[in-house]
Amino acid sequence: MNLNQITLPVRDMPLAAAFYRRLGCLQIVDTPHYARFECPQGESSFSLALDEGEFHNGAVIYFECQDLDRRVAMLQEKGVEFAQLPEDMRWLWREAVLYDPSGNKIKLYWAGENRLNPPWRVECSG
Repeated sequence: MNLNQITLPVRDMPLAAAFYRRLGCLQIVDTPHYARFECPQGESSFSLALDEGEFHNGAVIYFECQDLDRRVAMLQEKGVEFAQLPEDMRWLWREAVLYDPSGNKIKLYWAGENRLNPPWRVECSG
């Protein structure tokens, strides 16, 4: 099984789409109520869906960046604001935190080998 994509709710489609393009994602579908993006690396995609009602999305979207510190600096130069600059976390990842214009939480991170093989890894299946 491979995760195909995730769809995020947004309040303002043009503003949200511009934000994700500024992060470096390639927009491949553009409608007034729906947009889809390819991530800069790999074959992942994600979507935005217009939600005009009140919502609170508790999900956190992670974008893996091997060049995390350089990418954060580049995005800051483009005017992207971060709630947390790159920081080494106790779970052995380095991550920065930001929010899209609709309040969806995003983490840019680098975990290296620890993403799939942390020292505390367990293997449980069906």
